Amino acid sequence: MSESFNQPLGGNEMPRFGGPATMMRLPAAQSCDGLDACFIGVPMDIGTSNRPGTRLGPRQIRAESAMIRPFNMATGAAPFDCMSVADVGDVAINTFDLKRSVEIIAKRYAEIFASGCIPLTLGGDHTLTWPILKAAHAHHGPVALIHIDAHADINEHMFGEEIAHGTPFRRAHEAGALVAQKVFQIGLRGSGYSVDDFNWSRAQGFTVVPAEHCWHRSLTPLMEVVRQTIGDTPTYLSFDIDSLDPGLAPGTGTQEMGGLTSVQALEIVRGCAGLNLIGCDLVEVSPPYDPGGTTALMASNLLYEMLCVLPKAEAHRSATIKGDPLGPRIF
Repeated sequence: MSESFNQPLGGNEMPRFGGPATMMRLPAAQSCDGLDACFIGVPMDIGTSNRPGTRLGPRQIRAESAMIRPFNMATGAAPFDCMSVADVGDVAINTFDLKRSVEIIAKRYAEIFASGCIPLTLGGDHTLTWPILKAAHAHHGPVALIHIDAHADINEHMFGEEIAHGTPFRRAHEAGALVAQKVFQIGLRGSGYSVDDFNWSRAQGFTVVPAEHCWHRSLTPLMEVVRQTIGDTPTYLSFDIDSLDPGLAPGTGTQEMGGLTSVQALEIVRGCAGLNLIGCDLVEVSPPYDPGGTTALMASNLLYEMLCVLPKAEAHRSATIKGDPLGPRIF
């Protein structure tokens, strides 16, 4: 293990229930200067339309991340051997003003992108993805998008408002922040108001993969199509935890039955290896509806998996791991 990069605090140095309250018990940092990637929280739920509580998501995700170790046994990724990573804390939103909060988030992420650091965001409701994409667009130009969610989040308005957790991808498209033919929305399902709830996305050129098309299937072949389509275009990954079945991830605000499995979630994130990822988020974890911590546990592990597929981590893995890290298969 390299000594030149930050390392998570090990379980034999300090019990898992102790130590710093940071993501994976990493060192805390005040700025992104010198970092390859950072974990950052956006503790916000003022954009939600149903059950609240996502303002508490980043803190609980960090708590449930204490068990995660630095080496990915399944993929062979060792992100802390090749990247400088830290937890840079939370964005200081204005909890009484959603529009002002969007401005604050956009400004903070503009600084992060300018520093060359890749942000991994702990949400927070899905409103936060709009200002992040706005900042990403200003730095990288239009980006490809992999959006995993039960809902398309392309509403024109919610209660007359243009900004809420159900509108981020309509706003991003209108702003020219997305390469429409390289947008994938995976896991959409549930009831709606009309067929246009999903067809608006298709009409813009987005690829919609409903949850029903994912049932009883591995999503590894889907991710091969995603990688071929996106190529080397700068790509943003946005993962709403309500994409998972509520039996697996009950702690969220807008549950829909018939969701993705945890294995499919891993296939999606691991299938992003090789893409030019410039940022990722994990949103809509609501701890008040997550008494066992299962939802936050899923979220923390998926964020770690996102770290493991960032370009530097994937290049290091490819150069150092030969064959299957899990060893020979017997079936």
